[in-house]
Amino acid sequence: MQQRRIGTNGPVVSAIGLGCMGMSEFYGPTDEAQSLATLQAALDSGVTLLDTADMYGKGHNERLVGRAVAGRRDQVVLATKFGIRRDDSDPRQGRNIDSSPEHCRRAVDASLQRLGVDHIDLYYLHRKSPDIPVEETVGAMAELVRAGKVGHLGLSEVTAQTLRRAHAVHPIAALQTEYSLWTREVEADVLPVARELGTSLVAYSPIGRGFLTGAITRPDDLDPTDFRHSHPRFQQEHLARNVRMVERLRELAESYGCSPVQLALAWLLAQGDDIVPIPGTRRIGYLRENVAAAELRLTDEQLAAVSAAVPHDVVSGERYDPAGMATVGH
Repeated sequence: MQQRRIGTNGPVVSAIGLGCMGMSEFYGPTDEAQSLATLQAALDSGVTLLDTADMYGKGHNERLVGRAVAGRRDQVVLATKFGIRRDDSDPRQGRNIDSSPEHCRRAVDASLQRLGVDHIDLYYLHRKSPDIPVEETVGAMAELVRAGKVGHLGLSEVTAQTLRRAHAVHPIAALQTEYSLWTREVEADVLPVARELGTSLVAYSPIGRGFLTGAITRPDDLDPTDFRHSHPRFQQEHLARNVRMVERLRELAESYGCSPVQLALAWLLAQGDDIVPIPGTRRIGYLRENVAAAELRLTDEQLAAVSAAVPHDVVSGERYDPAGMATVGH
């Protein structure tokens, strides 16, 4: 697989990574044996960037990833995150954003233990507390680099201004944010600043949380426990409008001899060598489909046609519910 560097001096990783969140929760029932097999297949396929977080499965996901990389640590760049605390007493599995330096120091040790490793290659602030200056948080994260616990630093879902302030304290190798054909707001101001600073963009949900597969045409296509039911874009009033765009994407994919998923990933890869998509999957078949997208080369004319097929300014619905939207863009 082709490779890309994270940041100016960060690790070299596969052009397509693997988002591991869904192996623990959020997208319906999970199968641990299946997930472990997919993780092993990813490494066998040349995928070297594995992305997890301490809040995924309340620690389960880090333990799962740790089991998968045991004995293969030198083949993988491990990325995890802190900053979202889960509260079992909350009936909605409430989340408390905590980017305090104190939480940072506690969280990294817990993640190291769950992952079963002595250092984390890329450590992200998952979400920023609105009332805590990013300089304080990144200062604590920089201490972890000096201590050898962390290799490089990243931020997730922050503004261009916050990225710039953070980078002044310590180089930010990666900015993780949602980026796909139907979520392109980052192109306006965040991506230009990231490029100015030499910060790579790690794109989560690059297939639109599965929507760009074309397999989701009505809410009933999702498992009843799937968290996408809470996302406006997947609710009936918006979904019907958005499905029409995916139909156009499917037509283009057929004419180019690939799947809609591969076309969406190839389009994203073509937006710049500093962009690394991390599509998530629990199944080996889908993993192989994703990996194959790295070999797909699109002409300028084809890229323009894909962009026109899914015009981001007419996508219907917010990407998160109001509570989720309140946690991004700080």
